[in-house]
Amino acid sequence: MPTALLLPHSPEVGKEKGIHKMPKTMKAAFLPGNSTVEMSRVPVPEPGHGEVLIAVKASTICGSDIRAIYHEHLGKGPEGYQGVVAGHEPCGQIVQTGPGCRRFKTGDRVIVYHISGCGVCNDCRRGYMISCTSAEYRRAYGWQRDGGMAEYLLAEEKDLILLPDQLTYLDGAQVACGFGTVYEALQKVGISGNDAVLITGLGPVGLAAGALCRKLGAEKIIGIDISSERRDLALQLGLCDSVLTAGPDNVNEIRELTSGNGVERAIDCSASAEARATAIRATRKWGKMVMVGEGGTVTFNPSPDIIHDQKTIYGSWVTSTWLMEELVERLVRWNLHPEDIVTHRFSLDQADEAYRLMASGRCGKVAVCPTE
Repeated sequence: MPTALLLPHSPEVGKEKGIHKMPKTMKAAFLPGNSTVEMSRVPVPEPGHGEVLIAVKASTICGSDIRAIYHEHLGKGPEGYQGVVAGHEPCGQIVQTGPGCRRFKTGDRVIVYHISGCGVCNDCRRGYMISCTSAEYRRAYGWQRDGGMAEYLLAEEKDLILLPDQLTYLDGAQVACGFGTVYEALQKVGISGNDAVLITGLGPVGLAAGALCRKLGAEKIIGIDISSERRDLALQLGLCDSVLTAGPDNVNEIRELTSGNGVERAIDCSASAEARATAIRATRKWGKMVMVGEGGTVTFNPSPDIIHDQKTIYGSWVTSTWLMEELVERLVRWNLHPEDIVTHRFSLDQADEAYRLMASGRCGKVAVCPTE
C-alpha cells in the first residue's frame, strides 16, 4: 500500500515552469454512491472569463465525502452531489488563464477554496462563500461542480489562494478544507498557553486541530478516538500529550488529567453523540467548546451541563478566504506542514483504493496525486 508518512518537504516541487502541452481529454474520478469509484475520460475544460485551468498536483479526501457521497448519495442542499468529478480539497498549478483574470497567472501555485459563491451576497462579501445565499450560483467543487480528482480542474480566480513556495502541494490541499476548517474554529474559541484542550475524534480534522493547538501554545492537549491507529498517530506526531480510548469513563479520565477541573477548550471533530457529550461535560466552568464534526446528534442537560457552569458552545463551518490566506502565512512562519498527517498517497488510477482506505478509518489523511 503506498504510504507517505512524514515525507520530506520539498518546496521546489512548485518551481515547474515552461510550456504546458494541453491534452484534449483527461482522467477523472466519479462517486456513484455504492462504495466504489468510477474512472472516466472527460474533455479538458477551457477557462472562460475570470477562470483558470489548474493542473492538479494533490487532492485529499475529506470525511464528508465518505459520509455523504461515497457510500450513498445522502447529501441534500449544500451537500447534494450532482454526479460531477469528485474531490473538494485540490491544490495545483495554473496552466492556462481565461480573459479577465486580475491577479493570478500561468505558473502560479494555488489552493482552491472549495465553494464558489455568487460573490455579492453578504456572506460572500465577508469571504464566507461556504454560506453563500444564492441558490443559483453557490456551487461547491466536487459536489455541484467538477472537483479535484482529475488531472485538471477549472476554477474561478476569485476562489484561489496563493500557495507559497515554502509549502508543498499536499500542504495546500489540506488548507483547502481540513486545516482551514480547524483554524476557523480555533479563532472562535481562542487557544493560548492558559489552556488545556480536548479533541474528540482524531481523524484528519482532529489531527489538524492538535497540530494547530500546539503551535498556538496550548498547555496540554488530550485526544480521544476509538481507533488505535489514529491514537498512535497522534502520539507519534506529537500532536497530543495524552490519548484516551473512547468510552464511558472519559469525563472522569479527563478530570484526572486536569487536576479535577476539566479543560478550558474542547473541539469536537467526531460527529459522535457520545463524544460530543463528553466534550461538553469535560469542559470546565467558564470554558468554551466548538463543534466541527459534521452530522450526528448530541443529547445534554442544559442546566448542569451548560448554564450553571456558564460554558459557551460554538458551531463552526469551514472558513473564509481571508482566514485561509492568514493560515497560509502562519504555516510558513511556524514551519508547520499539514502534509505530515498524510499517511497514504495514491495515483489517480488508484483512487478507488484511496477512497476505500479513507472509508475504513484506519489511516490519517489520504491523498491522491494525479501527476504521480
